[in-house]
Amino acid sequence: MTITNDSEFKATIAKLTKAGQRQVGARFAESVLALCKDARVKHAIATAMRADITEDELAAAFDAAKKASVDSFTQCGVECDWHSQAGHFVAEAALACLKPGTNPAWEAAMHARMARTSESIATGIGTDNAETAVQYRILAEFMKD
Repeated sequence: MTITNDSEFKATIAKLTKAGQRQVGARFAESVLALCKDARVKHAIATAMRADITEDELAAAFDAAKKASVDSFTQCGVECDWHSQAGHFVAEAALACLKPGTNPAWEAAMHARMARTSESIATGIGTDNAETAVQYRILAEFMKD
C-alpha cells in the first residue's frame, strides 16, 4: 500500500478501529517525541501503542498526557519559545491518540505536523512537508501488520 496524499491518508485512517487509530496515532506522536523532554508524554505514547491496554491504563495515560499538555502550554510564555511550542504539540499529539472521540489518529497526525513546523521555525530550517511523508509511511507500514 502506498499513500501519496491526505485524502488517501484520511480514508485509510477511517478504516481503522478505535484501537488501531490509537496505536497508529501513537506512532505519529512517537515520530516527533525527540522534540519533547517530558517523561509523561513518552510514557503516554508507549502506553497508547500497546494492543493490550486496559481502560484504567488508558485513563491514567490520558491524565498524564493532559497534565503534560497543560504544563507545556504554560511554559511557552508570552514571547513564544518555538522549541517549547514544539514540545507542547508533541504532548497534544499524545493526548489526541488517548482521548475519547473521533479521529484520534488524524488529530495526533496534525499535532505532530505542528510540532515539526514549530521546530522548523525555531531552527530556521524548512520541513518540506517531511513529517507528512513520514506519516504516510508509518500508516502504510501499520496497515501491513
